[in-house]
Amino acid sequence: MRHHVLFNHGASLPFCDHSRGRPEKTGVKIGPKNFAMKTWKKALIGVGAALLLVIIVAITVYQSRKNLVTVQTGKVQKENLASVVSASGEIKPKTYVNIGANAFGKIVRLHVKEGDHVKQGQLLAQLENVQSSADVNANRASLEAAETDAIAADAALKTSVADLNRAKSDAEHAKLDWDRAQGLYNAALIAKQDYDVKKAAWESANAGLAQAEARVSQAKAQKDSADKHISQNQANLTRVSDVLQKTTYAAPFDGVITNLPVREGETVVIGIQNSPGSTLMTIADMSVITAEVKVDETDIVNVKLGQPAEVTIDAIPRKVFHGVVSEIGDNAIVRSTGVATSQETSANEEAKDFKVVVTLTDPPSDLRPGLSSTAKITTATRSSVLSIPIQALTVRTRADLVPKDAGKTAVHAATSAPADASKQKEEIQGVFVIRKQKAEFVPVDTGISGTTDIEVLKGLQDGDEVITGSYKVLRTLKPGTSVKIDNSTPKKEEESS
Repeated sequence: MRHHVLFNHGASLPFCDHSRGRPEKTGVKIGPKNFAMKTWKKALIGVGAALLLVIIVAITVYQSRKNLVTVQTGKVQKENLASVVSASGEIKPKTYVNIGANAFGKIVRLHVKEGDHVKQGQLLAQLENVQSSADVNANRASLEAAETDAIAADAALKTSVADLNRAKSDAEHAKLDWDRAQGLYNAALIAKQDYDVKKAAWESANAGLAQAEARVSQAKAQKDSADKHISQNQANLTRVSDVLQKTTYAAPFDGVITNLPVREGETVVIGIQNSPGSTLMTIADMSVITAEVKVDETDIVNVKLGQPAEVTIDAIPRKVFHGVVSEIGDNAIVRSTGVATSQETSANEEAKDFKVVVTLTDPPSDLRPGLSSTAKITTATRSSVLSIPIQALTVRTRADLVPKDAGKTAVHAATSAPADASKQKEEIQGVFVIRKQKAEFVPVDTGISGTTDIEVLKGLQDGDEVITGSYKVLRTLKPGTSVKIDNSTPKKEEESS
């Protein structure tokens, strides 16, 4: 039996089937006011759900980017590399000489001017030589007089030798007469008077012989003295002739007058190097031109004789000249003073350079000594080798490479053993490679360095992507850090370009 309940509002409700225990589904009529309220609730719930979803996504993105580091990268690729040492200096001729004053006097004549080309033996300058010429003439006369005396002494010696020979003959004759007189006197054939006469004659002849020998010795001494006077006067003549010769200056070789700091009428002095009036002029052989540069002490070990070089000259822009290393200095030069370390009495910790001479193979004809130049010396070359940007290289200690989750046991073992502690401080050279969007530190062995790239001998493969910047990131980056690649041009570079 069914019961129907009617309300005064006129709305119908479902019938209740008591036999089945559930109401029957029937249509329910809802008013406009109830329908608007239900729609508003649904919209509010949808907005809340969307807001909650946005918050969840934002939190998820924030957590994923919380430890994300933005980096710049570069590729490992094969290139041709050349290791170059750059040094600055000046242009110098291979052969040049500063003609200094060899005598004190006034310049009476200059036969050249700066920039003149001269030949070997050509007269360059003449100093006042009145006194030196007089000295030469006086000593030449003394030499001639000494030679005359030597001739006279030689004649006297010959006369003395002749007298000695005569005295010897007289002595021998007197000796024979006395010996004969001795026999006759013993045989009582001559008188005692004749015997005495022969004896006196023999004694006189012996005395004459001794006198002749003494005269010969005297003549020899006079001859030796005359010869020594000749040698003495010859030496004096050589000395004054040298002084006279030093008043004239001739070109020692073919070249160009590159410096002429004196004028006619000036007085030059001797023995004061690099002082005014001491250097008359400089002659340079411009057929062989060099660039004398100073190489830093950290690079000199790579410089060898015969290595090629490119030389640029400030006075000739946008042009490159070629040359080869022809000389390498052995003594270090203090950069601040320009003095060789061998000339210093105390140790010096300042930066030092070494002199390197590069001989130009194609010098221009109008090149002048003293021009500023820069030499780029190629110390090594490699063809088609793996290379990376130099700025990608970094250094980490072993302690920096230990993962954070290595465990307390490993940390305790590293801090407890002194040997392990020293190993933890050991520095390792390597690069950060991007693998699975994380930075992985890879130790590398390197070779020669180019201008911007460096050779990799071991540790990387062609195509690996390595982190090249920024410098701040590379300095603090930890292995395993999540990274984001951004190789766009920095703002500063965009503004400058």
